[in-house]
This record gives sequence, C-alpha cells and structure tokens, in this order.
Amino acid sequence: MKKLVLIDGFAILHRAFHAMPPLTNKKGEPTNAIYGFVSMLLRIIQDLNPTHIIVCMDEKAPTFRHKAFKTYQAQRPKTDKSLESQIEKTKEVIKAFDIPAISKKGFEADDVIGTLAQKYKNKIDVVIVTGDRDILQLVDNKVKVFMPIAGLSNGKLFGKNETVERLGVVPELIADYKALVGDPSDNYFGVGGIGPVTAIKLLDEYKSLDNIYKNIKKIQPRVSEKLIKDKKSALMSYKLATIVKNVPVSLSLDDAAKWDLDSNKVLELFEELGFRTLTQRIRKIGKQKDQEKQMTLL
Repeated sequence: MKKLVLIDGFAILHRAFHAMPPLTNKKGEPTNAIYGFVSMLLRIIQDLNPTHIIVCMDEKAPTFRHKAFKTYQAQRPKTDKSLESQIEKTKEVIKAFDIPAISKKGFEADDVIGTLAQKYKNKIDVVIVTGDRDILQLVDNKVKVFMPIAGLSNGKLFGKNETVERLGVVPELIADYKALVGDPSDNYFGVGGIGPVTAIKLLDEYKSLDNIYKNIKKIQPRVSEKLIKDKKSALMSYKLATIVKNVPVSLSLDDAAKWDLDSNKVLELFEELGFRTLTQRIRKIGKQKDQEKQMTLL
C-alpha cells in the first residue's frame, strides 16, 4: 500500500537536539541534532514503511500569525546556537536523501503540512510525523499523526479515538477548544477563566465556537460573562490555532517517491559528518527499502 509521510522538520530536529548527547565532527562542529534527526528518519522509515516522504520546514521570516498578533510566540527563547548551526547541514542531508524539503514564507510548517495532507489524502494514505499536538486537528479517516512519546525511539500513532483520548475533543474541534483555553506555548490566551473542563463541556453541547456565541444567552451567566468579555481574544485565538490548508506550494507526488538512503552523495556526506554507525545502518536499511519500494510501486 502506498503511503505518504509528511515530516515536521524543525519539530523533529529540535526533539533530536535535546534527546542526543553532544556530538562533534572532526572539525569540532556540533552534529548531535543531525545525528538524531537521521536516526529518527530511519526509525520512521522502518516503522511506517512509507513509499513517499516530504519534509516540511519553517522559515525564519515572521508568519501571518506574528503579523496578526504581535505577542504570538514572543515568550519563546531564541534557538540555541548549537542547534541553529546544524539546520543548514540537516537540509543538506535531506537533499542528499532526495527527499523534498518544502517551506513557504509567511506560513508555518504546520500550514504546509496541512495543505499537502489536504491535497493528497484522497490519492494516498497520509501519516504526519511531529511532536506538535496542534497537528492533531488534521486527523481524519485518511490522515493519521505519528508522534514521538519519549526520546526518539518510542512513538504513538494517533487516529480520531487516540486524539479524543489525548485532548478530550474530536480533531475538527481542536482549534475551537484552543480558542477557549488558549495556548501558553504559543502565547495566546483564549477566554480568561475558561479551562479544559468547561471548554470540553461547552463544545460537547454546542459543537463549535461559533455556535457557542450564537447560543450565549442559554449559557449560565458566570460562564457567558467571561465569553462575552473575551470574545475578541477567543476569535483571534481561533485564527491563530487553525492550520491553513491552502498555502501556495506545489510539488509532484512522484518527486516524494524518489528518496534514496544509501546513494554515494549520502555516504560522502556522512563521511564528512563522521557518522560511521549511521552509515552502516543506512546501507542495510537502504538496500532493504529499495527492494520493498520497487515492489510497492510496480
């Protein structure tokens, strides 16, 4: 069965950086994040058996969310210099694997992932790999999310049932839920005084943020007063939480099937990086996956 895996590149790279001990190449340049990213990629390929792979990346430029809400993600610390120095080399590794790496100025990787999932889900099974729970709003009968749970080796596949178990609401109401409770990690605030229990109860009864406000007079005063007071914040939070599915990016699905783990350019790059153990792994896995991929694509 054909399967497209969409990887949230920076989310996985960031996780790899914090999961791996310090590593350097012969030049003394840090390589732990790159090493961890490749290890995770190999694990994804072995566990999920994709025929097609795309990595989606964030741009340095502000997104439409930063422009709409000045304090969006303002509390986040700057990227560690040791991690930042490994980003471009990671992109080189992805390119060496012949895996497309897609980004778009003004949008987050989440939006690119949402767009590609929407575009291809009726043609091929889609699995998104990320550590970001916001992506769970994209889960449906044709899209699943694989999320690392501990370090790099353990992960869980999320469908609709697993998403509800994790967040308390169905995937299509996650943006509505976050519009009510806010998101401290992205620094937007939802409705003051509305917590997860109340938000889930409201959405169970009224099915959407819009319908909650349409029925505001039916809601008990101690809750409706908070909703009325912070309506502007709720609507802005909904906009910030909603993943865009129409980012202007183009990519042939065939290009996502050309990945190759053990090409000469990969082996040369790994020699430069000092990845001897990974070189042995990619040779073994690459040979196996080349055979499987040829059988699948026939």
